[in-house]
Amino acid sequence: MSTLIEIKDLVTNFYTYEGVVKALNKISLEVKKGSTFGLVGESGCGKSVLVRSIMRIVQSPGVIEGGQVLFHKKKNGKEVVVDLLQQSEEYMRSIRGSDISMIFQEPNAALNPILSIGYQVSESFLFHVAEEMCEKILDELNSPNDHTFFPIKQFLKYTYRVGSSDSKAFVLKLFKKIPFLKKWDKRLKKEALKRSVEIIDKLHVPDPEQTVKSYPHNLSGGMKQRIVIAMALACNPDLLIADEATSNLDVTVQAQILELLNELKKEVISSILLITHDLGVVAETCERVGVMYAGSLCEVGDVNEIFKDPKHPYTKALLRSVPLFSNEGKLESIEGTVPNLVNPPTGCRFHPRCSLVMEQCKQEAPELKEVGPNHTVACFAVN
Repeated sequence: MSTLIEIKDLVTNFYTYEGVVKALNKISLEVKKGSTFGLVGESGCGKSVLVRSIMRIVQSPGVIEGGQVLFHKKKNGKEVVVDLLQQSEEYMRSIRGSDISMIFQEPNAALNPILSIGYQVSESFLFHVAEEMCEKILDELNSPNDHTFFPIKQFLKYTYRVGSSDSKAFVLKLFKKIPFLKKWDKRLKKEALKRSVEIIDKLHVPDPEQTVKSYPHNLSGGMKQRIVIAMALACNPDLLIADEATSNLDVTVQAQILELLNELKKEVISSILLITHDLGVVAETCERVGVMYAGSLCEVGDVNEIFKDPKHPYTKALLRSVPLFSNEGKLESIEGTVPNLVNPPTGCRFHPRCSLVMEQCKQEAPELKEVGPNHTVACFAVN
C-alpha cells in the first residue's frame, strides 16, 4: 500500500507559566492508504496533541516547533506531496473537512445545541462541496439569451472560480442577498440537505428525513456520535482522524460505532487514524499500531505482531495491565507515575519506570530501529 500521510520528527511544545511542556518529542510515523492506524497510550501522553498538530489546530500556548507532515494527495490526476506545516492557514481551511476530517471525543462539544441536525451536516457540504453545485448555478447564470445583470454574473463567475476561499464565501453570501440569486440559494440548500439525508442514512440512523429536522438534545449519545461522524464524512475525506471517538459510549454502542467505521472505510474513506487508550478497540479495528509514552513513540508495528510479541518494556507492561477474558492470572499495574513534561527524564522518558533500565537509557534517547518486518522499537535493551 502507498503512503497517505507521513509524519517526520514532529515537535510540539506548550509555553506555560510553569515552563515549557515538551508535548511531542520528534514523533515519526506513517499511515498507508486504505488502512487503519491505531495510536495508543496513557492519558496525557500526547495522542491528541499529535492529531491537532497534523490538522494545525493546536491551541495557544502550543507551538509546532519542527518536523514535517507530508500529505500525499491527488491534484489534476497526479499525486503531489504537500508539507502541511509549510502551508497557509487558507490552504489548511480548504483541506480540513474535505481531504482530512476529524471526529472529536465529545459530541456535545462538536454540535451546536440551537441548530438543527440537518443544518449542521449541510454546513459541511456548503463549505466544501458547494463548489460543485455553484459551478452548475454559475453556468446557468451565463445564459446567452439573458443579458440582464451581465456584469455581475461575470463578476460572480470570476470571483468564485479564481478567488480564494474567502471570495467563495463572499459569493455564497451574495446568493442570499441579491433578489435574482435567491432562488439558486434555495437550490443550493435543498441539494445540501438532500446529501445530508443520504450520508445520515448510510450511518444507519433510523428515519433520516426526520432526524435532519431534530436538534442535538433530541438524540441519544450514540446517535449524536453518528451525526458527528456524518459531519466528518460529508465530503468523502482521504483521512479520517477519530480522537477517542467511542470513549464516552457504552460498550454496545461502542461496538456499533467501530463496526460502522470499518464499514465506512471500505465505502467512503480511504484511511483512518484512530486515537484511543483501549487496546481492545485497537485489536478489533486496526492493521497497525503505534504506542506512545510521555510524548515519545515507543513501538510501531502490525497489530498481530505487537499483541503476540511486544518488544518495548512499556508495551509489555500495558498488555499485562489489561484484564483477561478468562479472568485468570494476576492483573499487573505499571509502577511509578507519568513524568511531568515540563522537566521530562533525560534519555529515555520511560527509564524511571522500566525494569530493564541501563545506564545508557538515562543518558541517551533511543531512536526507533527496525527489529522485524514493519516493526520498529525505541529501546536499547531490544536487539
